[in-house]
Formats: sequence, structure tokens, C-alpha cells
Amino acid sequence: MAEMSVIWLRVAAGLYSLGLLHAILMLIRRREHLFRVALGAFALGSVFHFVSIVEEGIVNHRCPITNFYETLSMCAFLIVVLYLLVHWRYKVESLSVFIFPLVFVMALVATLGNPVSAWSSPVVRNAWLTVHIVLVLLGYAALLFAAVASVVYLFQERELKTRKPRKSYYRLPPLGTLDDLISKTMAVGFVLITLAVVAGSTWAFIELKTAWISQPKIAISFFTWGVYLALVCLRVAAGWRGRKAAIMTVVLVGFSALTWAAHARLGAMLLKP
Repeated sequence: MAEMSVIWLRVAAGLYSLGLLHAILMLIRRREHLFRVALGAFALGSVFHFVSIVEEGIVNHRCPITNFYETLSMCAFLIVVLYLLVHWRYKVESLSVFIFPLVFVMALVATLGNPVSAWSSPVVRNAWLTVHIVLVLLGYAALLFAAVASVVYLFQERELKTRKPRKSYYRLPPLGTLDDLISKTMAVGFVLITLAVVAGSTWAFIELKTAWISQPKIAISFFTWGVYLALVCLRVAAGWRGRKAAIMTVVLVGFSALTWAAHARLGAMLLKP
């Protein structure tokens, strides 16, 4: 991508990050008043994003969709435009929990197409990787807690339907408590995993240059994050609760296990110079 095009896109990604902040606060606090600010930043970001695309097209004398990063940037911009039109017509604020993080991550990845200088020092490199790993571990811990609560929820529901529950039924938390626990741990886990994806993508980009995106473990990580984002959206926007959410949480643990297996040797990189 052209240098100025990348700069404009980075400005857009910075503005889109307010949308990510809105989504995080929405998940954790349920009620917050950042949406108007986030929506304004989202709309302003789309202007810089459009300038980036036009700049790229003018410099290269072609439609800027000839490689992965350009195509991802174009897709993110089209999603922004579509969401703004839908919101203008239907005022669907709840969809922002899904759209804002998605667009931010897409725009961020789209900016990582031009190689940058290597790490300034091994200490910074290892510290950045350590932060990424800690965020992943904390996110997985929250997700595992949600999965355990989901399994207990399914057991409680099954026992309740029999109309003659066993003694263990009365020793476990009620369905309402379990559902609230699943919702809160899922929200915390999503925030941590999102921050881990951002930190990990940046680290991999600096470490591997433009080849970072071709790594299978990177693709698995983004896929798992996408499934997580879909689950969060279904809980917040579509109101998924109870059995459906519990089953999907357990499925998400399976995807996370694959991601963990793909990154099992990542910690060994801390020992490299």
C-alpha cells in the first residue's frame, strides 16, 4: 500500500477503536453513553478510510483490491457504509457490539501490509509477547469458567425437565444465576481475547513482516475470535440465552482448544534473542 494511504487508514483505525471501546463497555456495564461518540468517530473514520482507498487507487492507477490487505480494507469500508445506512434508517444500536469490533480489527489488519523496522530491543519484543500470552491465558480462563457454567446449566435444565430432579440439582446454582455468570464471564473473556488478538497481530507483523498473515495459527486465531464475536453478538443483539448460548459456549471452547494447540510452542519464542 502507498505510504499516505496507510497513514489515512491508520487514522481511520484509530477512530474505529472508539467503537471497540464502546462495545467493551457495553458488554461489561450493559448501559453506557459512549455510543453517540463512538458512532461519530465511526462515521469520521469512514471519511479517512475513503480517502485512503482513493489515495491508493490514484497512486497505483487501479482499483485497490489486488491483494489481501487492500481487499480487507475495501470490505471493512463497505461494512462501515452499510452499517451507517442501516443505522440511519432503523436505529439499530445493538448491532454496534458486533460491527464496531469487527471493523476495527479488519482495518487494523489492513494497515499491517507494509514492512516496518525490527524491534528496538529484545526486552520490548519479549515484553510485548508476554503481554499477549498473559491476555490469552486470562481470556481462556474466563472462557473455561463460562464453559463449566454452561455444562452445569445444561445439566440443571435437563434435571428440571424430568420433574424429579436428583439431590445434586438442589446443590447447584439456579438457572438464572448460571446464565448471568455465563454472560459476565463471556464478556470479560471476549475483551481479553480481543486485546490479545490485537497485541498478537502487531507482534507477529513486526516479527515476521508481511509473511505473518500466511501463518496457519494466525488464521485459526482470527477464526476463533470471529466465532467468539458472533456468540457475543447473539447474546447481546439477538437475546440468546439459556440452552442455545450454553451449547455455543461449549463449542467455542473446542475452537479455543485448537487455537491453543496451534500456539503451544509460542512461549518458547521468549527464549530467542
